[in-house]
Amino acid sequence: MNRRSFISLLGGAAAAWPLAAQAQLGERMRRIGVLYILAPGDVEAHARSEVLERTLRQLGWAVGQNLQIDYRLAAGHPDRLREYAAELVALAPDVIVTAGSLTIAPLLQATRTIPIVFVNITDPVGAGFVQSLARPGGNATGFTNFEYSMSGKWVELLKQIAPRATRVAVLRDSSGPAGLGQFGAIQTVAQSLGVELTPVGVRDADEIERGVAPFARSADAGLIVTSGGVAFRRDFIIGLASRLKLPAVYPFRYYAVDGGLISYGPDTRDPIRRAAGYVDRVLKGEKPADLPVQQSTKFELVINLKTARALGLEVPPSLLARADEVIE
Repeated sequence: MNRRSFISLLGGAAAAWPLAAQAQLGERMRRIGVLYILAPGDVEAHARSEVLERTLRQLGWAVGQNLQIDYRLAAGHPDRLREYAAELVALAPDVIVTAGSLTIAPLLQATRTIPIVFVNITDPVGAGFVQSLARPGGNATGFTNFEYSMSGKWVELLKQIAPRATRVAVLRDSSGPAGLGQFGAIQTVAQSLGVELTPVGVRDADEIERGVAPFARSADAGLIVTSGGVAFRRDFIIGLASRLKLPAVYPFRYYAVDGGLISYGPDTRDPIRRAAGYVDRVLKGEKPADLPVQQSTKFELVINLKTARALGLEVPPSLLARADEVIE
């Protein structure tokens, strides 16, 4: 078995079943490639794969019968993405599924013909991945996760859960439109709340720690983690915030589940379910150029009370009442 294939679910859905099963059904085996920057052992990666395969089964596609899925997971190493993108393209799949701007960019460099269905991308038009949301125009389409304006909610949540926070570090990837757009929306709200912002780059762990560590010296400090280019470093970031005793707001549920204080953002698994629908349509002959890019429709607020207690924070009852999930 390819050492880079991600063996998902119970018994290895990443590998195809014997071709005899295919012959019994009299169908041509179709092939899907999946590229994530998450690690093979990541709970989030496993959950996304479960959602993808379960939804495809509901649509009539069964791994080992009429479908083969090849997984590549970069385990937080952006340099591996180019290698894995080239590997998947060389396999000539019928369609490739991917998540995030870091993963789709090398795929589009490797192929402009194989259909690509993406999820969790903030600004695919600004990044040049598609021509427009209504008419993508190329070989890629999929689902966005954020509108820039909602990034301002992170400042509001930080002030609600940590009212003393007036100096806030913002982790953002400044190399793409998403990082710039989200920071701009955060700035607009921060000014009205009397919060001073300091942007911090996310190229590597050292840059993050150098930028964030000075805030630990002040009781009025806080941290906002944006969605671009940092998800694969979440264990490090959550641990850093804990060690420095910094109240922090995160963009996705899995941060709060893994020990982060509070998160607000789109459900990261629902777009995978919807992406499976696009995969089904592509396998049946439709083209990505004709399938509009759609926005996220489900958002969730998650609070980790254990982390709040460790930071000495009292979560307002009004905030608890709004939470979709409270982790004890």
